[in-house]
Order: sequence, then C-alpha cells, then structure tokens
Amino acid sequence: MKTTTVKQKTFFALLLLIGWIGILGGSGCSSLGKDSKQKAYLRIYLEASINDPAQSIVVPVYRKQPVLIRIQKEPILDERSLVHAAVVKGIGGYSIELVFDFHGKLVLQQLSNAYRGRRLVLQAIFPEARWLGTIRMNRPIMDGVLTFTPDATLEEAQRIVEGLNRVARKLGNYVPLVPAKS
Repeated sequence: MKTTTVKQKTFFALLLLIGWIGILGGSGCSSLGKDSKQKAYLRIYLEASINDPAQSIVVPVYRKQPVLIRIQKEPILDERSLVHAAVVKGIGGYSIELVFDFHGKLVLQQLSNAYRGRRLVLQAIFPEARWLGTIRMNRPIMDGVLTFTPDATLEEAQRIVEGLNRVARKLGNYVPLVPAKS
C-alpha cells in the first residue's frame, strides 16, 4: 500500500515537472509573448565581493571592449519597481534615465550606503538580453533615479525605453514625467 502511494506521488511529480518544462521550455518565456519586440524588461545586479560560484557569476559588460564583472546571481531590482524611463541628453551623447517607485528608491538608498564603491550592472531584455552598462555607487542614491550611458545605439536605447514604459503601464506603475519649467 505504501509503495503505491510513493509510486503515485512520484508519477504526479514527474507529470508536474514535464508540464513545467513544456510551459517554460517549449513556448519560451511566457512574459515575453508574441509582442516581445514592443516590451523591454530590466534587471539590475549588484557587483559581488566574493568569488563564490554558488552565489555569483561573471558577465561581460560592453560589447566592443568587454569588461568582466562578477555579480550576484539574483537581481536586486527589475521592471516591477520602475515608474518611468527616458532617453536624456548626456555628456557627448545620450543616456537612459530610470525612475523607480518607493520600493526601488529604498533599495537604492540602502545599497548605495551599504556598498559604496561597488557597481550596479544593468541588463535589458528587448527581446534579446544585453548587458547595458554599469553605475558605480560612489555616493548615496537618495532620489531613486539612475542615469547611465548604455551600450546601445540611440535607436536601441529608444526601443528599450519605450518597451520599459510599456511594461510599466501594463503593471500600473507608469508615471509620466512633467518637464521642469524654466
């Protein structure tokens, strides 16, 4: 009797596993879906301080002259905390500005105080995944805003920003920014 129960549990666990593999592996990431070219997703990782393969990985940032950076495996922030993204004029070109909600602002405050001098590594999925750049936390980030120069063309940067804003709207987070009056 006991073996039948174990066999049944094993059978149902195997069916469940096969189902999950079919959902995730067979059809791709369901969150990217059919209109993945119109959406963009964001992952922000913290530079790791220890060489522990169980908790960190090394990623190449910048395509032309890659810089290898060890990061924690789990992102510290993603698009769920984003309220607005914009392409802004930067020194000698353009930058991407990311504005985060209260949760994102709090995470950035705490990390920039606790890990001063370390880098944040930014990844976008639009639909291909790409390491866009880094931000060194030399000072506390108190306003919940990250501005960085992406490893992307202007057209790609605009596509990323439009996709991130589209996802923020879908999640109900989007807040249009009103330009400051002169």
